Amino acid sequence: MVVLLGDKCAEYGGQVDVEAHIETCSGILWRELEHSGDEILQLVIQCAEELPHKSTLYATLVGLLNLEDEEFGRKVVDTSHAKLQDALDSENCHKIRILMRFITVLMCSNVIPPSSVIEVFETLLSSATTTVDEERGNLAWQARADFYIFCILGCLPWGGLELAERVPDDLDRVMTEIEAYLSIRKHIFEPAFLPFETPADDNKDGGQDFLEDLWERIKLLCEDGWKVDSVPRPHLAFESRLVTGKSYEFRPVTCPEQPDQPSPSSDVMIGRQRHEAELKYPQRIQRLHIFPVSRTEENMKPIDRFVVEEYLLDIMLYLNGCRKQCAAYMASLPVTFRYEYLMAETIFSQLLLLPNPPFKGCYYALVIIDLCKALPGAFPTVVAGAVRSLFDRVNDLDLECQARLILWLSQHLSNFQFIWQWEEWLHVLDLPRWSPQRVFVQEVLQREVRLSYWEKIMQSIQKAPGLEELLPPKDGSCFKYADQKGDQSEGVEFSLSKELNNLVKDKKTSREILSWVEENIIAVHGHNVAIDVVVQTLLHIGSKSFSHLFTVLERYGNIISKLGSGQSNEILVIEETSKIFQNNTQMAAIAIDRMMVYRIVSNLSIVTWVFSPSNVEQFHTSDRPWEILRNALDKTYNRISDLRKGVISVEKSVQKAIEAKAKAQADLDSAEALLEAAESEELQGQMAVKLKRLKAAVERTKQEESSEQESLEAKDALLSRALSENEVLFITLYRCFSDALMKHSSVDLTEKQEDVLGTDQREQMSIDSEEPSAMDADDDERRNQRFSKSNGLHSQAEQQWCRCTLGQLRALTRKYATEIWPHIDKIDAEVFTGDIHPSIVKAVYSALRRPV
Repeated sequence: MVVLLGDKCAEYGGQVDVEAHIETCSGILWRELEHSGDEILQLVIQCAEELPHKSTLYATLVGLLNLEDEEFGRKVVDTSHAKLQDALDSENCHKIRILMRFITVLMCSNVIPPSSVIEVFETLLSSATTTVDEERGNLAWQARADFYIFCILGCLPWGGLELAERVPDDLDRVMTEIEAYLSIRKHIFEPAFLPFETPADDNKDGGQDFLEDLWERIKLLCEDGWKVDSVPRPHLAFESRLVTGKSYEFRPVTCPEQPDQPSPSSDVMIGRQRHEAELKYPQRIQRLHIFPVSRTEENMKPIDRFVVEEYLLDIMLYLNGCRKQCAAYMASLPVTFRYEYLMAETIFSQLLLLPNPPFKGCYYALVIIDLCKALPGAFPTVVAGAVRSLFDRVNDLDLECQARLILWLSQHLSNFQFIWQWEEWLHVLDLPRWSPQRVFVQEVLQREVRLSYWEKIMQSIQKAPGLEELLPPKDGSCFKYADQKGDQSEGVEFSLSKELNNLVKDKKTSREILSWVEENIIAVHGHNVAIDVVVQTLLHIGSKSFSHLFTVLERYGNIISKLGSGQSNEILVIEETSKIFQNNTQMAAIAIDRMMVYRIVSNLSIVTWVFSPSNVEQFHTSDRPWEILRNALDKTYNRISDLRKGVISVEKSVQKAIEAKAKAQADLDSAEALLEAAESEELQGQMAVKLKRLKAAVERTKQEESSEQESLEAKDALLSRALSENEVLFITLYRCFSDALMKHSSVDLTEKQEDVLGTDQREQMSIDSEEPSAMDADDDERRNQRFSKSNGLHSQAEQQWCRCTLGQLRALTRKYATEIWPHIDKIDAEVFTGDIHPSIVKAVYSALRRPV
């Protein structure tokens, strides 16, 4: 009944009368307090933390129970204080925000005095103001300061009215201090973290940031008398009773000490600290503005949008393991206005949040599916409208966001029989191959084929038959040594392939096959032919299904590994893999990924192959090379993460072993002292037996400690090696990007970069070119001449290629910033010096939030 408080359910007779629910629940709990007080306390606190959209209901429930049992009320306040202090110390931003709101609504129910709430606000305000002070603070940690202010402002829709009535002067003082803070903090404008690229005619300040926007909404709320329609106020129904209850002082809390400024101060050290702060206190939402404001904020006040967003984000956060219940709560918020458009926009804002969404994309897909089923008359239409709006703006959508949207849409349509108004997108056939809209439709269709089968997707687009040219070829395997009918043809290499195929069918061991390869192929035809024949034949055998592929690589992967020894040979292996699966991107990506798992090929070889000329030409027309590159980087990142977890686990084991050894030694010392003091022979005999056992225990704990220490040293060595390899990987990656961008086109990069960074960011993050000649009048004239031809199709294709390549550079840097920062000094020294173009540096620096 506590969990279902305020819900329409059988436990409450199927009625939704919040006041009656609270009255009924408080009566039942009051009778149980004497026997199960601690359990009830923990349950109520947990519900307030994990169902924060009902925090006002639980605060009122606590207020009524406080009237009957003052000890229970005091325990709730003490527990909330302990949890808030622990959250501040551990920098758990979600718990800080939720507990701040809970103590505010407890104040509304007269469980906590308003002066205590004001004191908490001022503690956070003081810490935030100190952080952004240029003399005493550390500006790299502004993210934490902004978060503290956000928490204070976020509490006011729930408790601003009571604070204004009971402590108006204190509230005015807090508001004045917040305004003072906003006047000295640095405005946040980071185009590299916006889902849509900033238009060139935008103001330099990029409009209001998230904190400034909330402040404007709170000021309007204050002018409106702190009345919020979207926040239930059940305590008003019991106000005459609650005012007679006892309030309990909420003891002061302390904020963590701000980290010291880096010494010596440098842009790298400041950037590392800022990155750490952004990881701990990330921005919660980046509004997409998919729909007009007249739809998303229809019949609601400005503050209602913030409150509804908080409801939706909290529900998705805490009910991520119960998606049906999550959708049910999202569809039945305690508000009187329609909010389907705002709900869709909020979900897509999370799906496309940069640098990373809180959850995997499939979670948001499931939530949207369940909402479509829960609200069949309204939500599917809204989702379709969101897709159309995003598709219309896909040219300006960040490339990583495009990839997420493609994955989501293909998964979503697969749950609704792939039904879509494809004829609306027929016009993409008239666009160039590199057009973002055409590529978007192409990638969605290819992803759908992966989730179903070719004929099914072909049937789904029968009303738009022209789109079939965007589907992948029906035959996914391109076996080099087979004729058009699929039978193997004649010729030396064909015969070798056939013979190898027979050896596999006869279940010869990998050692026997390798000997045959060395004698019959390498010795006669050379190493490259051996790689060609072996890779093509084995992968053709495994091309029937994923399980066939995995079995072939498990059994005969060592043959390919021996042939592919060395980076140049590994690249040949990858190239042959790509050729045989040139019509099946999924199989190519999985095969190369599995080869990396089995250490047949290295991540360096994959990176080098991705930037080969044949792949470079596809950078703006296909996601194929980027998918393979992302898989390689993800696999590398996961390996390092697993090694870090292993090191942490062994460190804990070492600490336990040290403690066990110390305890065993202490027991031994105590036993030796007792043996010396023993007077009778019987007692001495007993102590001698015990002493022998304790000595054995000490030796055993020493061996365990030694074993754990050796294990720790081994894992540390593996981690150090992996980090060194990671450094080489990113240096190679950035070199490849730089070489490709510098060599691919004669069109000036700065012109192309207009599509990626925008004029405002170029001015804000300008870097002097290393070559003074770039500023000469002659070069300017030539650049203008080139730009005047940019309306030509070829020039537009070149610009789109550069936009895509720079966009992927920025996206990969943004995604793996945590792994890049430890190596940034080496990367700077070996890559970002000399003749590298400033636009490349800007793309990387902006993705790292690095000061320039």
